[in-house]
Amino acid sequence: MMRQAGRYLKEYRAIREKVSFLELCKNTDLAAEVSLQPYRILGVDAVIFFSDILIPVEAMGVQVSLTDKGPEIGSPIRTQVDVDGLRVPDPASEVPFVGSILKKLRQELQDAVPLIGFAGAPWTLASYMIEGGGSKSFAEIKHMAFSDPRVLHNLLDKLASTISSYLLFQIESGAQVIQLFDTWAGELSRSDYEEFALPYTRKIFEAVANRVPRVLYLNGCATILESMASSGADVLSVDWRISMAEARRRVGDRLALQGNLDPGLLLGAKDRLVARTTEILEEAGPVGHILNLGHGILPPTPVENAQAFIETAKSYRHNR
Repeated sequence: MMRQAGRYLKEYRAIREKVSFLELCKNTDLAAEVSLQPYRILGVDAVIFFSDILIPVEAMGVQVSLTDKGPEIGSPIRTQVDVDGLRVPDPASEVPFVGSILKKLRQELQDAVPLIGFAGAPWTLASYMIEGGGSKSFAEIKHMAFSDPRVLHNLLDKLASTISSYLLFQIESGAQVIQLFDTWAGELSRSDYEEFALPYTRKIFEAVANRVPRVLYLNGCATILESMASSGADVLSVDWRISMAEARRRVGDRLALQGNLDPGLLLGAKDRLVARTTEILEEAGPVGHILNLGHGILPPTPVENAQAFIETAKSYRHNR
Protein backbone atom coordinates (compact mmCIF):
# COMPACT_ATOMS: atom_id res chain seq x y z
CA MET A 1 0.00 0.00 0.00
CA MET A 2 2.01 2.86 -1.45
CA ARG A 3 5.68 2.70 -0.48
CA GLN A 4 5.65 2.75 3.32
CA ALA A 5 5.89 -1.03 3.33
CA GLY A 6 5.17 -2.38 6.80
CA ARG A 7 5.64 0.60 9.09
CA TYR A 8 2.25 -0.14 10.69
CA LEU A 9 3.38 -3.68 11.52
CA LYS A 10 4.95 -4.68 14.82
CA GLU A 11 7.35 -6.92 12.89
CA TYR A 12 8.67 -3.86 11.03
CA ARG A 13 8.99 -1.80 14.20
CA ALA A 14 10.98 -4.61 15.84
CA ILE A 15 13.57 -4.39 13.07
CA ARG A 16 13.61 -0.57 13.14
CA GLU A 17 14.50 -0.66 16.84
CA LYS A 18 17.81 -2.26 15.86
CA VAL A 19 18.86 -0.10 12.89
CA SER A 20 18.38 3.43 11.61
CA PHE A 21 16.10 4.08 8.65
CA LEU A 22 19.01 4.76 6.29
CA GLU A 23 20.84 1.64 7.48
CA LEU A 24 17.72 -0.38 6.83
CA CYS A 25 17.49 1.00 3.28
CA LYS A 26 21.05 -0.19 2.59
CA ASN A 27 20.95 -3.61 4.28
CA THR A 28 19.98 -6.21 1.65
CA ASP A 29 18.63 -8.87 3.99
CA LEU A 30 16.73 -6.53 6.31
CA ALA A 31 15.31 -4.40 3.48
CA ALA A 32 14.11 -7.53 1.71
CA GLU A 33 12.57 -8.79 4.94
CA VAL A 34 10.53 -5.63 5.59
CA SER A 35 9.53 -5.50 1.91
CA LEU A 36 8.04 -8.98 2.24
CA GLN A 37 6.26 -8.46 5.57
CA PRO A 38 3.00 -7.00 4.16
CA TYR A 39 2.88 -9.77 1.55
CA ARG A 40 3.43 -12.54 4.07
CA ILE A 41 1.22 -11.12 6.81
CA LEU A 42 -1.60 -9.50 4.83
CA GLY A 43 -1.49 -11.16 1.43
CA VAL A 44 -1.18 -8.02 -0.69
CA ASP A 45 -1.11 -8.47 -4.47
CA ALA A 46 2.37 -7.01 -5.05
CA VAL A 47 5.60 -6.23 -3.23
CA ILE A 48 7.26 -2.80 -3.33
CA PHE A 49 10.89 -2.85 -2.36
CA PHE A 50 11.86 -0.97 0.79
CA SER A 51 13.84 2.21 0.20
CA ASP A 52 13.53 5.99 0.21
CA ILE A 53 13.17 8.49 -2.63
CA LEU A 54 16.29 10.37 -1.46
CA ILE A 55 18.67 7.42 -1.94
CA PRO A 56 19.69 8.56 -5.46
CA VAL A 57 19.95 12.17 -4.24
CA GLU A 58 22.58 11.09 -1.71
CA ALA A 59 24.39 9.33 -4.57
CA MET A 60 24.47 12.65 -6.46
CA GLY A 61 26.70 14.05 -3.71
CA VAL A 62 24.09 15.58 -1.39
CA GLN A 63 24.33 15.10 2.37
CA VAL A 64 21.06 13.41 3.38
CA SER A 65 19.82 12.61 6.88
CA LEU A 66 16.60 10.65 7.32
CA THR A 67 15.41 11.58 10.81
CA ASP A 68 12.23 10.86 12.75
CA LYS A 69 11.17 14.41 11.87
CA GLY A 70 11.68 13.80 8.17
CA PRO A 71 14.51 14.22 5.66
CA GLU A 72 17.18 16.87 6.15
CA ILE A 73 19.62 18.13 3.52
CA GLY A 74 23.02 19.22 4.83
CA SER A 75 23.72 21.93 2.24
CA PRO A 76 20.64 22.98 0.26
CA ILE A 77 21.02 23.52 -3.49
CA ARG A 78 20.47 27.22 -4.21
CA THR A 79 22.81 28.29 -7.04
CA GLN A 80 24.10 27.15 -10.43
CA VAL A 81 27.43 26.41 -8.79
CA ASP A 82 25.60 24.02 -6.44
CA VAL A 83 23.90 22.34 -9.39
CA ASP A 84 27.18 22.02 -11.29
CA GLY A 85 28.69 20.26 -8.28
CA LEU A 86 26.15 17.45 -8.45
CA ARG A 87 27.00 14.29 -10.34
CA VAL A 88 24.76 11.95 -12.32
CA PRO A 89 25.70 8.73 -10.53
CA ASP A 90 26.10 5.26 -11.97
CA PRO A 91 23.59 3.33 -9.84
CA ALA A 92 25.41 0.02 -10.21
CA SER A 93 28.47 1.44 -8.45
CA GLU A 94 26.89 4.13 -6.24
CA VAL A 95 23.81 2.28 -4.93
CA PRO A 96 24.55 -1.43 -5.55
CA PHE A 97 22.44 -2.39 -2.53
CA VAL A 98 19.30 -1.35 -4.46
CA GLY A 99 20.07 -3.97 -7.08
CA SER A 100 20.88 -6.56 -4.44
CA ILE A 101 17.56 -5.99 -2.63
CA LEU A 102 15.55 -6.32 -5.84
CA LYS A 103 17.40 -9.46 -6.94
CA LYS A 104 16.87 -11.06 -3.54
CA LEU A 105 13.15 -10.22 -3.64
CA ARG A 106 12.69 -11.68 -7.13
CA GLN A 107 14.39 -14.83 -5.93
CA GLU A 108 12.17 -15.00 -2.84
CA LEU A 109 8.93 -14.27 -4.70
CA GLN A 110 9.47 -16.65 -7.64
CA ASP A 111 7.00 -14.51 -9.64
CA ALA A 112 4.14 -15.22 -7.22
CA VAL A 113 3.29 -11.49 -7.29
CA PRO A 114 4.81 -8.52 -9.16
CA LEU A 115 7.79 -6.67 -7.71
CA ILE A 116 7.51 -2.87 -7.83
CA GLY A 117 10.40 -0.44 -8.04
CA PHE A 118 10.04 3.29 -7.48
CA ALA A 119 11.68 6.69 -7.40
CA GLY A 120 10.87 10.29 -6.63
CA ALA A 121 10.12 12.60 -9.55
CA PRO A 122 12.45 15.55 -10.25
CA TRP A 123 10.16 18.32 -8.93
CA THR A 124 9.60 16.52 -5.63
CA LEU A 125 13.27 15.65 -5.19
CA ALA A 126 14.28 19.22 -6.08
CA SER A 127 11.90 20.56 -3.45
CA TYR A 128 13.76 18.65 -0.72
CA MET A 129 17.16 19.60 -2.11
CA ILE A 130 16.35 23.32 -2.36
CA GLU A 131 14.23 23.68 0.78
CA GLY A 132 16.70 21.68 2.87
CA GLY A 133 14.00 19.21 3.91
CA GLY A 134 10.24 19.14 4.07
CA SER A 135 8.25 22.32 3.58
CA LYS A 136 4.74 23.70 3.95
CA SER A 137 5.16 26.77 1.78
CA PHE A 138 7.77 25.60 -0.76
CA ALA A 139 9.02 29.18 -0.68
CA GLU A 140 12.63 28.46 -1.67
CA ILE A 141 11.91 26.31 -4.73
CA LYS A 142 9.18 28.68 -5.93
CA HIS A 143 11.51 31.63 -5.42
CA MET A 144 14.01 29.89 -7.68
CA ALA A 145 11.33 28.88 -10.19
CA PHE A 146 10.00 32.40 -10.57
CA SER A 147 13.23 34.41 -10.21
CA ASP A 148 15.93 32.21 -11.76
CA PRO A 149 14.17 29.37 -13.64
CA ARG A 150 17.30 28.50 -15.63
CA VAL A 151 19.01 27.15 -12.49
CA LEU A 152 15.95 25.14 -11.53
CA HIS A 153 15.59 23.66 -15.01
CA ASN A 154 19.25 22.64 -14.96
CA LEU A 155 18.71 20.90 -11.62
CA LEU A 156 15.51 19.21 -12.80
CA ASP A 157 17.19 17.96 -15.96
CA LYS A 158 20.10 16.52 -13.99
CA LEU A 159 17.62 14.84 -11.66
CA ALA A 160 15.70 13.41 -14.62
CA SER A 161 18.90 11.88 -15.99
CA THR A 162 19.72 10.46 -12.55
CA ILE A 163 16.27 8.95 -12.03
CA SER A 164 16.15 7.54 -15.55
CA SER A 165 19.36 5.60 -14.92
CA TYR A 166 18.20 4.65 -11.43
CA LEU A 167 14.91 3.16 -12.65
CA LEU A 168 16.56 1.34 -15.54
CA PHE A 169 18.96 -0.18 -12.98
CA GLN A 170 15.96 -1.27 -10.90
CA ILE A 171 14.39 -2.91 -13.94
CA GLU A 172 17.64 -4.69 -14.81
CA SER A 173 17.78 -5.90 -11.19
CA GLY A 174 14.29 -7.39 -11.26
CA ALA A 175 11.62 -4.68 -10.86
CA GLN A 176 8.55 -5.60 -12.93
CA VAL A 177 6.68 -2.30 -12.47
CA ILE A 178 8.00 1.16 -11.65
CA GLN A 179 6.21 3.96 -9.84
CA LEU A 180 7.25 7.59 -9.93
CA PHE A 181 6.21 9.66 -6.91
CA ASP A 182 5.71 13.36 -7.60
CA THR A 183 4.19 13.98 -4.20
CA TRP A 184 4.67 17.75 -4.09
CA ALA A 185 3.79 18.64 -7.69
CA GLY A 186 0.22 19.23 -6.52
CA GLU A 187 1.54 22.50 -5.08
CA LEU A 188 1.82 23.82 -8.65
CA SER A 189 -0.78 25.36 -10.93
CA ARG A 190 -1.40 23.50 -14.15
CA SER A 191 0.74 25.88 -16.21
CA ASP A 192 3.59 25.71 -13.69
CA TYR A 193 3.28 21.92 -13.55
CA GLU A 194 3.58 21.78 -17.33
CA GLU A 195 6.68 23.99 -17.18
CA PHE A 196 8.59 22.62 -14.21
CA ALA A 197 7.43 19.04 -13.60
CA LEU A 198 5.81 17.40 -16.60
CA PRO A 199 8.73 17.64 -19.08
CA TYR A 200 11.05 15.83 -16.68
CA THR A 201 8.51 13.13 -15.89
CA ARG A 202 8.15 12.60 -19.64
CA LYS A 203 11.91 12.33 -20.02
CA ILE A 204 12.03 9.57 -17.40
CA PHE A 205 9.10 7.62 -18.82
CA GLU A 206 10.58 7.89 -22.32
CA ALA A 207 13.82 6.40 -20.99
CA VAL A 208 11.94 3.53 -19.34
CA ALA A 209 9.84 3.12 -22.51
CA ASN A 210 7.76 -0.05 -22.59
CA ARG A 211 10.12 -2.23 -20.58
CA VAL A 212 7.64 -2.38 -17.69
CA PRO A 213 4.35 -0.68 -16.74
CA ARG A 214 4.84 2.92 -15.57
CA VAL A 215 2.82 4.42 -12.70
CA LEU A 216 2.69 8.12 -11.79
CA TYR A 217 1.48 9.30 -8.37
CA LEU A 218 0.75 12.91 -7.57
CA ASN A 219 -0.69 14.21 -4.30
CA GLY A 220 -3.27 16.92 -4.98
CA CYS A 221 -3.79 15.90 -8.59
CA ALA A 222 -7.35 17.17 -9.14
CA THR A 223 -6.37 20.35 -10.97
CA ILE A 224 -3.77 18.75 -13.24
CA LEU A 225 -5.10 15.27 -13.94
CA GLU A 226 -5.29 15.78 -17.71
CA SER A 227 -1.67 16.97 -17.78
CA MET A 228 -0.62 13.88 -15.82
CA ALA A 229 -2.38 11.79 -18.44
CA SER A 230 0.02 13.13 -21.08
CA SER A 231 3.13 12.12 -19.10
CA GLY A 232 3.66 8.73 -20.71
CA ALA A 233 2.41 6.85 -17.65
CA ASP A 234 0.36 3.70 -18.10
CA VAL A 235 -1.30 4.13 -14.71
CA LEU A 236 -2.29 7.31 -12.86
CA SER A 237 -2.24 6.96 -9.09
CA VAL A 238 -4.56 9.57 -7.56
CA ASP A 239 -5.06 10.95 -4.09
CA TRP A 240 -8.36 10.80 -2.21
CA ARG A 241 -9.43 14.42 -2.81
CA ILE A 242 -10.93 13.54 -6.18
CA SER A 243 -13.54 10.82 -6.59
CA MET A 244 -12.57 7.81 -8.63
CA ALA A 245 -15.69 8.38 -10.73
CA GLU A 246 -14.50 11.88 -11.67
CA ALA A 247 -10.98 10.67 -12.35
CA ARG A 248 -12.33 7.96 -14.65
CA ARG A 249 -14.60 10.44 -16.43
CA ARG A 250 -11.74 12.87 -17.05
CA VAL A 251 -9.10 10.31 -18.03
CA GLY A 252 -11.35 7.83 -19.83
CA ASP A 253 -10.38 4.23 -20.39
CA ARG A 254 -7.06 4.88 -22.11
CA LEU A 255 -5.13 4.71 -18.83
CA ALA A 256 -5.49 2.58 -15.75
CA LEU A 257 -6.14 4.24 -12.40
CA GLN A 258 -4.72 3.45 -8.97
CA GLY A 259 -6.14 4.49 -5.63
CA ASN A 260 -7.63 6.18 -3.85
CA LEU A 261 -8.80 5.52 -0.28
CA ASP A 262 -8.00 8.18 2.31
CA PRO A 263 -5.46 6.41 4.58
CA GLY A 264 -7.21 8.07 7.52
CA LEU A 265 -10.18 5.75 6.98
CA LEU A 266 -7.95 2.87 8.07
CA LEU A 267 -7.87 4.48 11.51
CA GLY A 268 -11.67 4.46 11.90
CA ALA A 269 -14.60 2.08 12.09
CA LYS A 270 -14.40 -1.07 9.99
CA ASP A 271 -17.91 -0.71 8.51
CA ARG A 272 -17.15 2.77 7.19
CA LEU A 273 -13.83 1.53 5.78
CA VAL A 274 -15.48 -1.36 3.95
CA ALA A 275 -18.29 0.84 2.63
CA ARG A 276 -15.91 3.47 1.26
CA THR A 277 -13.61 0.84 -0.24
CA THR A 278 -16.59 -0.75 -2.01
CA GLU A 279 -17.70 2.65 -3.28
CA ILE A 280 -14.25 3.26 -4.82
CA LEU A 281 -14.34 -0.13 -6.54
CA GLU A 282 -17.78 0.60 -7.96
CA GLU A 283 -16.77 4.07 -9.18
CA ALA A 284 -13.61 2.81 -10.85
CA GLY A 285 -15.43 0.17 -12.86
CA PRO A 286 -14.36 -3.32 -13.86
CA VAL A 287 -11.42 -2.45 -16.13
CA GLY A 288 -8.03 -0.90 -15.44
CA HIS A 289 -8.12 -0.18 -11.71
CA ILE A 290 -5.63 -1.02 -8.96
CA LEU A 291 -7.21 -0.50 -5.57
CA ASN A 292 -4.82 1.33 -3.27
CA LEU A 293 -4.59 4.19 -0.83
CA GLY A 294 -4.53 7.82 -1.89
CA HIS A 295 -1.33 8.42 0.08
CA GLY A 296 1.02 6.44 2.31
CA ILE A 297 -0.37 4.23 5.06
CA LEU A 298 -0.17 5.79 8.54
CA PRO A 299 1.91 4.15 11.30
CA PRO A 300 -1.01 3.97 13.84
CA THR A 301 -3.11 1.90 11.41
CA PRO A 302 -4.57 -1.20 13.12
CA VAL A 303 -3.42 -4.30 11.29
CA GLU A 304 -6.98 -5.68 11.29
CA ASN A 305 -8.15 -2.64 9.34
CA ALA A 306 -5.39 -3.10 6.77
CA GLN A 307 -6.55 -6.71 6.48
CA ALA A 308 -10.19 -5.62 6.05
CA PHE A 309 -9.18 -3.25 3.25
CA ILE A 310 -7.34 -6.00 1.39
CA GLU A 311 -10.05 -8.61 1.99
CA THR A 312 -12.72 -6.25 0.71
CA ALA A 313 -10.82 -5.81 -2.53
CA LYS A 314 -10.17 -9.52 -2.99
CA SER A 315 -13.78 -10.55 -2.33
CA TYR A 316 -15.39 -7.80 -4.44
CA ARG A 317 -16.92 -8.73 -7.79
CA HIS A 318 -18.13 -6.20 -10.34
CA ASN A 319 -21.58 -6.62 -11.87
CA ARG A 320 -20.79 -6.84 -15.57
